[in-house]
Amino acid sequence: MNKRLFIALVILMSLSLIGIIFVQGYWIKTAVDNKEEQFSNTVSQVLQSVVQRVEQREIKDYSDKLLQIIDSVGELKESTLNEIFYIEKNENSNETFIYSHGILEEDYGITATFFDNSFDSTAIKSYVSKRTTIIYREDKGLDGKSAYTPVEKIQKIGNMSQIEKAQFEDYFRVLVNRVPIHKRVSKAELEFLIQRELKDRNIDLDFEYGVFANGLATKIKTRAFNLNKNTRYKTPLFSDTEGNSPYSLMVSFPKKKKFLISSIIGMALLSIIFTIIIIVAYSSALFQLIRQKQISEIKTDFINNMTHEFKTPIATINLALDAIKNPKAFEDPDKVKRYLKMIRDENHRMHAQVENVLRISKLDKNQLDINKDRVDVHDLIEDAISHVELIVEDRGGYIHTHLEAEKSMVLANESHFTNVLVNILDNAIKYSPESPKIDVFTEVVKNHVVIRIQDQGAGMTKAVLKRIFEKFYREHTGDIHNVKGHGLGLAYVKRIIDDHQGEVYAESEKNKGSIFYVKLPLI
Repeated sequence: MNKRLFIALVILMSLSLIGIIFVQGYWIKTAVDNKEEQFSNTVSQVLQSVVQRVEQREIKDYSDKLLQIIDSVGELKESTLNEIFYIEKNENSNETFIYSHGILEEDYGITATFFDNSFDSTAIKSYVSKRTTIIYREDKGLDGKSAYTPVEKIQKIGNMSQIEKAQFEDYFRVLVNRVPIHKRVSKAELEFLIQRELKDRNIDLDFEYGVFANGLATKIKTRAFNLNKNTRYKTPLFSDTEGNSPYSLMVSFPKKKKFLISSIIGMALLSIIFTIIIIVAYSSALFQLIRQKQISEIKTDFINNMTHEFKTPIATINLALDAIKNPKAFEDPDKVKRYLKMIRDENHRMHAQVENVLRISKLDKNQLDINKDRVDVHDLIEDAISHVELIVEDRGGYIHTHLEAEKSMVLANESHFTNVLVNILDNAIKYSPESPKIDVFTEVVKNHVVIRIQDQGAGMTKAVLKRIFEKFYREHTGDIHNVKGHGLGLAYVKRIIDDHQGEVYAESEKNKGSIFYVKLPLI
């Protein structure tokens, strides 16, 4: 994949993911705000309903009390009748409309002390209204004189009109405002009404309430009530006809936020879980893309190295064969032997490379048969050194052993474990720019034997050290062919040691050499 296209795709996917997260967060915030607004509207309706019921109950109480007093008085102290007439004639229909409205004012001698107010001597009076509507039709008699015949008569006798009733209630409200608040409403009544109204609206939430007069607390309030503006709701109580009132009924909900969140927690959790899944999936996909890109580059390097390493032996073998074909070569047997040795060595070299690839392939498919027997680690170390000591001597180096472990018997596969040690020693030789100087140590740590292979070669950076056991990974040192290999040796080492329930790790510093540790459980 083109590098620019890859970067563009990553940027677009990242922006899309950020957009999804932003939309989810905005949705959750909007849902909470909507729930809070809906809750506030519901609470406002609850308070208005409670106030209305309290005021209606107060008026009813006084009205019932007033009727009882009127019934007990029995006789009127004074009665006055006021009557209004209205006459209208319709020329088209020859109809005459007569309307009369009489108001009967009855005084029973009840003063305002009825409202627990000894400072006002205004009397309480009862009003009864009488409305009469008559329609006459004008007819001409035989003698030519007009005669009026009543067509319809409507008479209504009842209580005061709405306007008159409003006037009475206004007067009533003015007087009862002088009554102490604790005599007009009780804590039990308010608590019962608020609780019932909330329950009717499916709100099961603890609340605190209080009645305040001109901003000051009254006796009508709960102990835990506070004036926190963020959690309280307010409505006027006992308002006059103009909507003014010295009293305010306030209600607060200490657990409001928890209640609002709990109402959307289900959908919010699902949204968050799906968002996390998307983030994890995206991160995994991005990691795999980057990983595959790295593996692709590593495999390209592997193919280049493999081609280079096969090309050289093949060319050497071809040259040796051409030399042997020359008739003059048979005159010098030493040259023939030398050419044959070159062919054999190069053939072994290619065979070893193919074996490395096949080993890794079998390990990946779990097809490698590893049978373990009781073996001596020290014997395996000596065997591995014998495979590489000629190369070390040829380069003017050395391998010194310090086999000091008191116990060295382990359960291992002799062939594979020898290959493990050979691979580590081969790396120490290849990555030593000068003459290889290698020391091999053994020691017992608790129930394990530890093999330490130390060189004085080129060393590794911390970044390289973290990845040396990855398949196909090799440190680039300018020319990728200046050190032979395919990044398979240490991957093979890691897999074999893991299969032996052991550990392998390394320490290194650039230009100061490396130390490889192999740790195996003792029998």
